[in-house]
Amino acid sequence: MTPARLLVTGGRVLSMDPATGELPSADILVADGRIIEVRPDIDPAAADERIDARGCLVLPGFVDTHRHMWQAALRGSGADQTLDQYFATVLHTLAPRLSADDLHLGNLLSALGALDAGVTTVQDISNVDKPTEEHTDALLDALTASGLRSVFAYGQGTAQDARRIRSGRLHAGDGLVTMALNAEFGSDESTRNSWALARELEVPTALHVRGGRPVSRLRRLGVLRPGTVFIHGTGLDAGELELIRDSGGALSVAPAIEMTMGHGLPPFAAAAAAGLRPSLSVDVEVAAPSDMFTQMRTAFQVGRFAALQGHAGSDAPLLTTRDVLEFATLGGAEALGMADRIGSLTPGKQADLLVLRTDRPGVAPVHDATAAVVSSMDRADVDTVVVGGRIVKRAGRLEYAGLPRLLDRAEEVRDRLTGR
Repeated sequence: MTPARLLVTGGRVLSMDPATGELPSADILVADGRIIEVRPDIDPAAADERIDARGCLVLPGFVDTHRHMWQAALRGSGADQTLDQYFATVLHTLAPRLSADDLHLGNLLSALGALDAGVTTVQDISNVDKPTEEHTDALLDALTASGLRSVFAYGQGTAQDARRIRSGRLHAGDGLVTMALNAEFGSDESTRNSWALARELEVPTALHVRGGRPVSRLRRLGVLRPGTVFIHGTGLDAGELELIRDSGGALSVAPAIEMTMGHGLPPFAAAAAAGLRPSLSVDVEVAAPSDMFTQMRTAFQVGRFAALQGHAGSDAPLLTTRDVLEFATLGGAEALGMADRIGSLTPGKQADLLVLRTDRPGVAPVHDATAAVVSSMDRADVDTVVVGGRIVKRAGRLEYAGLPRLLDRAEEVRDRLTGR
């Protein structure tokens, strides 16, 4: 249920808005899903419902710019895999065995896991085969049912199917679920065709890039366009990163997976040198946890290690916790073209926010609120989550009635795939 007017009171506000800054104690008034005011001492009578955030941190919901959500049904099954092993096992062996119902389960489980961890927006890079319209609809039904703000980046299907959902359920583009196209490389002809489809549908594009000169190739083919999310970017030289910047593109870094599967050094220092503010992403839940705390900590650690050890050049800047929190919030919103709607606690924007408790022994006392979020907290500290003014997690519990049955179904899928 979405209260018409919601008041979040007394929290320490990390707004991520330069004009508002950090407020030691303030209230946030939400009406019809949007932030109306952020200031101390808002009259409680102005709201229908109140969330007491005293002693807590209040900040924008995290934004994950690249996750293969269908794979939540396979969580943890590939933690020890290299990238080549992942391709062989997950994409080529397990994926073809998943039914439309299994894909619905994966997307819904991933979405609820995101919300539980304070991730309020995910770009779902839907790179699983869609042999029928039923498969596509199952994935979309799950996103819609979850209450997550999501970008459905359609891939591994047909142009006809993509046109169907764009002209149908994702036509308006102003709901919680919007559309993009996962436009990976193929031959020159197929690449031109897929990017032409994105222009026809008037949706953003996203693709994986590692090494070489992939951005230059897109420019040579005449398809490079603003609003493209380039995923990973490991091994790209300065010229390629600058071309992403100059084309109006964005960079999505998945540091945990890039370090463990062998993609290469996450390019935080190189991006900074090129004038790119990266966003963060989970990537694959078969091998990485689905929370943004893990990604922030990994980014902070690997970015500073690379700079301090000289792996990113002599002039590489040291990442700060503030940088990393921006990557996970406003940077993600910018990457998805949503900075006018989400990413900061700014009056007029959608009310996507979370309340983090600070009273656990592993967190208290809080000296620096930003540092506490990045270096000390985890999903257990997420008390309340709001998406578009709707409370989806309250007092540490997800408000999703079908969760027990969903978890039972997840175990059934696991047992079928493993022959238990």
